[in-house]
Amino acid sequence: MEIRYATNPRDFKNYDNERVREDFLINNLFEKGNINMVYSHYDRLIVGGAVPISSPLRLEDKETLKTEFFLERREVGFFNISNSKGKITVDGEVYELDHRDCLYVGKGNKNILIESIDSNNPAKIYIVSAPAHKNYPTQKKSLQEATHRHLGDDAQSNKRDLYQFIHADGIQSCQLMMGMTFLSENNMWNTMPPHVHDRRMEAYLYFDLEEDEKIMHFMGKPNDTRNIIVSNEQAVLSPPWSIHSGVGTKNYTFIWAMAGENYTFDDMDHVDKNELK
Repeated sequence: MEIRYATNPRDFKNYDNERVREDFLINNLFEKGNINMVYSHYDRLIVGGAVPISSPLRLEDKETLKTEFFLERREVGFFNISNSKGKITVDGEVYELDHRDCLYVGKGNKNILIESIDSNNPAKIYIVSAPAHKNYPTQKKSLQEATHRHLGDDAQSNKRDLYQFIHADGIQSCQLMMGMTFLSENNMWNTMPPHVHDRRMEAYLYFDLEEDEKIMHFMGKPNDTRNIIVSNEQAVLSPPWSIHSGVGTKNYTFIWAMAGENYTFDDMDHVDKNELK
């Protein structure tokens, strides 16, 4: 597991493009036959990707976590971002994940196995884990079962559909919140005007992009912003002090995940566009 340390925003002012990408962009999540994970010191969030082929992949990393099993003191959310079916076995209980299905697994479950139904057409499973203080039941939810919000409009090129999966009124968790957002055709802007939420961090996974399409992810303090050029199936870590807005060369899809002190989805500090620099 790769370790990413937290950054003071005053130090961030001196980062060049290479250092910004090195600290905040995750570009190698989905490697065939492996689980790749990044451990962030922002709220101890773990972001990962699994592409099982001929044999199951076990969710574990005792050396990094110093625990007997992965979920000894953690909870985890899984999303299947591929068109291929995946299968996750939780202490002997099997859950099949279709395209865009979400599975939450709570603290205390010991044996987590990730598989593809068809090894010739492997599934891509996105993984996000946060520390947990109690056990909540394992629960699966499809896109159709998630809480749906219509946001934005064509005039500002930010018309989008937001689906909440793991949240206060959906799948229950200790602190992990996860959902998926789809930008409508001919709409490219997300989270503009931007906001920050100093009580929790966020991670974005961008996907459903063609190879030659890109996203400009904006981050930093509102009055001192930077950008990261993001490709398909890459993720970005967003510190609590940072905005997290993006615009693509065409419409795209992303999974957002949050962890931290506050479990209220709408708790955010809005930023006036005139403050941006």
